[in-house]
Amino acid sequence: MGLGVTSAAAWADTTSATTTTATTATSTSAKGTQDSTRLTGSYTTFAGSTANAQALVTGLHSGSTVVLTTPATATTPASQVSFTPTTHQLGYGNVNIALSLAQAELKAAGITQPTAAQIAAALNGGAIAGPSGTKELTGVLTLRSEDKGWGQVSKTLGLKLGDVLADAKTHGPVPDKADMAHGEKSEMADKNDKADKSDKDDHADKVAKADRPDKAEHPDKPEKPERPDKPERGGR
Repeated sequence: MGLGVTSAAAWADTTSATTTTATTATSTSAKGTQDSTRLTGSYTTFAGSTANAQALVTGLHSGSTVVLTTPATATTPASQVSFTPTTHQLGYGNVNIALSLAQAELKAAGITQPTAAQIAAALNGGAIAGPSGTKELTGVLTLRSEDKGWGQVSKTLGLKLGDVLADAKTHGPVPDKADMAHGEKSEMADKNDKADKSDKDDHADKVAKADRPDKAEHPDKPEKPERPDKPERGGR
């Protein structure tokens, strides 16, 4: 009887844990879908179409190839460009920051309605043709893949992270502080380690110098003995 009760309790605990895990997974999936939909809608104008915006959000999130299409106009034919994000997989908050930075950089270059090629260059790097001529872009994702925090990426691009972050918050989720910093903490730790090592080396040098005995002073040279007076010679 006791064994049956124990088994039933164990079964109940297992069932409860399984249910909780399934509920959490469903909730996470629903949140991801919601974030993806919101970001797609927010960046549709920037991307040129809903299809392009969806391709950007999905590709940056999964690290898969992004295919963007620039529709034909009265003067130019349709064109297509594809690229694989250098950052591999990104959370939706980081996807949002990356797209916001790319949009801000292109806007600073005088481009408010970018082509597919210009968006790809802003994200992964490449040359763009703008009102002020041709410009080579390093790429938001390329900088991030170098273990840089978003603050460092913004500074490199000549942008203010505060302005970019404020704009990104209107589009969708943003990463937490640790994810924003990314590689900045480890870089600071390296600098601190080097500073500590330098301080220790300086201290060791000072101790070594203090332990060295002073140079022995030369002993005073003995005075030369005086010569005895010569005896006077007797008379002959």
